[in-house]
This record gives sequence, C-alpha cells and structure tokens, in this order.
Amino acid sequence: MITIRQAGPGDFELVAGFIRKLAEYEKLAHEVRFDDDVLRDHLFGERPAAEVLIGEVDGVPSGFALFFQTFSTFEGKPGIWLEDLFVEPHARGAGLGRALLARLAALVLERGGARLEWNVLDWNELGQGFYRSIGAAHVEGWERWRMEIAAIEALSRGV
Repeated sequence: MITIRQAGPGDFELVAGFIRKLAEYEKLAHEVRFDDDVLRDHLFGERPAAEVLIGEVDGVPSGFALFFQTFSTFEGKPGIWLEDLFVEPHARGAGLGRALLARLAALVLERGGARLEWNVLDWNELGQGFYRSIGAAHVEGWERWRMEIAAIEALSRGV
C-alpha cells in the first residue's frame, strides 16, 4: 500500500538521507554541502522555504518530493516547483513516484495554481519517459518540464 504524507521535523534525518541518495543517483554527491541545522531551519523552521512529502510503501519510507511555491506572471497564478523527486530502487515500479506527483498535482489545484514544473537531467531517459507517461512535456528551448492544468487534473484524479 502506498501512502503520501507531509514531512515534519522528526523526518529531518530521513529527508537528508534521501537528498544524499538522490545526489548519488544523479552523480552529484560531490555537490551536496548543506549544513544540517540550516537545512532543517529552511524546511521546518519558523518560515519554511520548501515543503517535503514522504512516500511510503507498506509503511516503509521509500521516497520523497521536495517542492516550493512559484508564481507565473503570464498565468497570474501560483505554481509548484518540484526541486527533488527520489524513489528508492527497491520501490521503483510500485507507483510511488506517480503517487508523489499526483499529490503535488492535487496541491497545485488546492492552492489555485496553474503549473507543476521541474528540471530533469538530459541523460535521464528513464525519468523523461516516466514524465511523458503522466502528461508532462519538455518546454522547447528550456531544460524544464511542466504539467499544464489538464494533465494536473488528470494526475490528481489518479488517471
């Protein structure tokens, strides 16, 4: 069974571990240099700069999505920027990545937003294929991915 929940301060070590595992997967571990106290404050302090969802498979934390609010002047509405999405190798294929993105899509709608956007590494063909399968599209001229409202609505309904 897959569950998605909002991370809290007690999840800090779990979130930090997921960030490090993501960096290893992306071959960017050498770029991880956050200070635990600073990151903790930015995620769970008085004025959080980002939010985190934890994805669990059968009660075991197996992935996360770290995101923050954006704003589109062209749309005149807020959106969500997905900074990091990671699913443990043992949980891939179980639908956890899709469930995390579906929850983000639902949050976009709940918050009156228009877009869900993120970047993907150009070599990550597996990720790109997954994103296409949920209705996202590459934005020409940019290395950015976006879900427009129809795809957000469909994903939030689990379609």
